[in-house]
Amino acid sequence: MDNKNELQEFDLDDILKEFHDYSKDEPEEAAGETEDQPEIPLQFPELETTPAAEDAQAEEVPAGEDPAEDAALLGSGPEGDTLRFTPITEEQAAAAKTASGEDTRHFEVSGGEDDGTAKPVEPAFEVEEQFIPAPIVFTPRSRLKELKKKLVAGPEKRYYELSETGVGKLQAAIFFNILIVLICAGVTTLFVLDMIPENRLRLVIFSQVLAMLLSALLGCHQMMDSIQQLFHGRFTVNTLLTLTFAACLVDAGFCLAELRVPCCAAFSLEMTMALWARYQRRTTEMAQMDTMRKAVRLHGIVKVANYYEGQAGLLRTEGEVEDFMDTYDTPSAPEKVQSFYAGLSLLACIAIAVFAGLQHGLSMGVQILSTSLLVAVPASFFVSITRPTAILEQRLHMVGSVLCGWRGVKALSGKAAFPLDDQDLFPQGCTKLNGVKFYGDRNPDEVVSYTTSLISIAGGGLVPVFKQLLASRSGQEYPVENFQNYGSGGIGGEVCGEPVLLGSLNFLQDMGVEIPEGTMVNQAVYAAIDGQLCAVYAISYAKMRSAAAGLVTLCGYRKLTPVMLCCDFMLTESFLRAKFNVKTRRIAFPTRDVRAELKKVRPDPETPVLALTTREELVSAAYAVTGARALRMATKLGVAIHLLGGTLGMLIMLVLAVLGSTELLTPTNILLYQLVWAIPGLLVTEWTRTV
Repeated sequence: MDNKNELQEFDLDDILKEFHDYSKDEPEEAAGETEDQPEIPLQFPELETTPAAEDAQAEEVPAGEDPAEDAALLGSGPEGDTLRFTPITEEQAAAAKTASGEDTRHFEVSGGEDDGTAKPVEPAFEVEEQFIPAPIVFTPRSRLKELKKKLVAGPEKRYYELSETGVGKLQAAIFFNILIVLICAGVTTLFVLDMIPENRLRLVIFSQVLAMLLSALLGCHQMMDSIQQLFHGRFTVNTLLTLTFAACLVDAGFCLAELRVPCCAAFSLEMTMALWARYQRRTTEMAQMDTMRKAVRLHGIVKVANYYEGQAGLLRTEGEVEDFMDTYDTPSAPEKVQSFYAGLSLLACIAIAVFAGLQHGLSMGVQILSTSLLVAVPASFFVSITRPTAILEQRLHMVGSVLCGWRGVKALSGKAAFPLDDQDLFPQGCTKLNGVKFYGDRNPDEVVSYTTSLISIAGGGLVPVFKQLLASRSGQEYPVENFQNYGSGGIGGEVCGEPVLLGSLNFLQDMGVEIPEGTMVNQAVYAAIDGQLCAVYAISYAKMRSAAAGLVTLCGYRKLTPVMLCCDFMLTESFLRAKFNVKTRRIAFPTRDVRAELKKVRPDPETPVLALTTREELVSAAYAVTGARALRMATKLGVAIHLLGGTLGMLIMLVLAVLGSTELLTPTNILLYQLVWAIPGLLVTEWTRTV
């Protein structure tokens, strides 16, 4: 027991040496300690008991915690005082919390001038319980989850529906129809050359009729759909094709009686083109749905009026799945024109046939009706809209873009400005520092700090490069005054009261900075402080294929003006011309103030989205814009050419009906007329391949 008592006796100097070796002039601990619970005064001279300090301590202690858990928290009063918690019972703590909802703490102060007795004091601080609403946190995972739900319910579901239907049957039907066309054309050619005996003529006519029936059987789904559309109030070229088949069947009966070869080859060619259009429409939709279902984020392209110099602006914003699903299958303006022409041509053909029947008999009237319907719609008229769309979709599918119906195609055309920023031309990671060489007597770390400070104000792709260089040298940035962008490949400003110039070699030479020989670097940032060259930073700009393709296609359209909003002062007109090999005369380089104003422009949330992109590459948005323009031009020209061909064919039939001549209405001539107008019709559909 004596040994234990001796171990419990402590010397004050030993305690101070054990914990903190502070000044020995501190007052000794007051009496009143017991052997069971000795008090050890811990001094914190660096802390001051000011009102601000007490408020700071109050903010650090959360409200509503158990006071028993705060025994490790120590504060300090006046110098030489010891601050400790007075133990309270759990019942007292619970009663205090229940009564006021506040965390009440009792302190006991013992100082050098006190008598050492414990004195209860008022609570040091009070924390009121306040209702703080939960903040709305942006969670990319939840956004992606919501997007995926919409994609699965819309594009992915439709994609698998089309995949189950497939295109194999359509491909087989097209192939067999081509064979039928070739066989019928060969037989009619032999008939024209008098290589078929007359006793075999009835067999030839019967085989032609069977071939036409087989061709119609291969395209029965096409004709059934056209009849269904007719009941829904839509009259299309497919509906006209069904009526043409009926007229050709009636004419075939007269052909068997009069030993006249029917125009089965021309009808089979039209059926082949109709099936090809159906195939292109299905593959296009499958490609669009495949593009959408693989998206992890959708970017929309909208049109803002009066964006730059009176031109509308094509800005990029967030997109939604509904922007595409609600618009992609709406009938386009060329399709409406095509349907209107089909109905009008039917009435015209019936009128011509009635006139011929009244003048020259029923047989000639039926023959004029069937041939008029065949020449009124050139065969390539069926693919004049679907083929340009299918060709364009193949290119858009590779870059992850879709057009939001004909509304998007129409709105993306016309004069417009397309803004370009630093990430469009040189995405993150494309700009690198290849090396640096310092000149003069200045400290290199100071030069790097000045350079980074000025570039940080300018912004652009050089900022992360120089910030990384500054961090490697443990430097710091300084405030910049009188910043100025000269617009010719250089910037300037005052850093720590000294003028600093940054830019290309030509810029510094124009500003009167003496450049020593042997410092010719193609891509470099020259830094001059107080008129003296201090450093040359060799910069590497990696040219991305997507950025190059996007910029080239944007500069290829006269009514489209790329507007440079880049902050990188090195991206000058000469630099872009040499780097991307484009004609920069069509690119607009506004001033720094104008660029700042254009960057602040935000589209209205209610503005309709015209196209969607699933990637952040420039080529995705550029192909969507230029592709829409090419598609509109191709479809307009295609429809116009076929309308001209069909109208000319009906005029020829009217003249023949007036003259009562049927010598020119041979199957070979009708087939040749179809093929002649198919050449320009198919060539126009290739327009979208140039995007």
